Amino acid sequence: MPTLLLTGFEPFHTHPDNPSAQAAQALHGRVLGSWQVESALLPVEPHAAGRQLAGLLEAHQPGAVLLTGLAAGRPQPTLERVALNVMDFSIPDNSGQTYRDAPAGPEGSPAAYLSTWPLRATLAAWRAAEIPGHISNTAGLYVCNFVLYAALHALDRGGRAHIPCGFLHVPANAAVALAWPEDRPPLPYLPQVEINRAVEVALEAITHKGV
Repeated sequence: MPTLLLTGFEPFHTHPDNPSAQAAQALHGRVLGSWQVESALLPVEPHAAGRQLAGLLEAHQPGAVLLTGLAAGRPQPTLERVALNVMDFSIPDNSGQTYRDAPAGPEGSPAAYLSTWPLRATLAAWRAAEIPGHISNTAGLYVCNFVLYAALHALDRGGRAHIPCGFLHVPANAAVALAWPEDRPPLPYLPQVEINRAVEVALEAITHKGV
C-alpha cells in the first residue's frame, strides 16, 4: 500500500495551537482508497524541520507528500503554487532565530520549485465537497516555504521529481482566533472539523487521480 506523507507544524509565535497539527494527527493512519496516511509534526525551525523531513522521505518512500501549515488571516484553505529559495522571516522561529535574505537550499540550488501537487484537481474536489479554497502564488518566506522547497529539492535530487508534492495552508481554528489580540481586526477562522475535512479531501484528490 503506497504511503501518503502528511505533515503539520507545532504551535509557533503567539498561537496557542496549530490547526495543521490537529489535522495531521486526526488523519494519521487513515486508509484513503489504496493509500495509507502517515502523519508527522515538524518543528517551526527550518534546519531541524529539514532534517526531520529528509528522514521521513527516506524512511517512508512516500508516493505523495502533502505539507500543511497555518496561515492566520487567510479565510480559506490555500494550495501553494511555488517554493522560493529564500528565507526572510518577519517573526523569529521557535528557536528564536530570524533569517534575512538567506538561501533555503544549498549552494547552486534552483531559485524556485513549482509544486507537483494536482492543484486544479484539488480545487475541483474541494468545490464538489462544498469547501471554498484557492491557489496562492506565495507561500511566504517563513518555515512553510522552506519545507516545501526542501521536500521538492530532495525529491528532485533523489530522482523522484514526479512524486506529487505540495503545500496546503489552512486558516486559523477557534483556539487561534480566541487568542487573537482584541485590539487587532477580527481573525477569520474555520472550525477544526472543517479544516480536517479540507485536508482529507485534498489527500483524496490524489487517490482519485490514481497516482
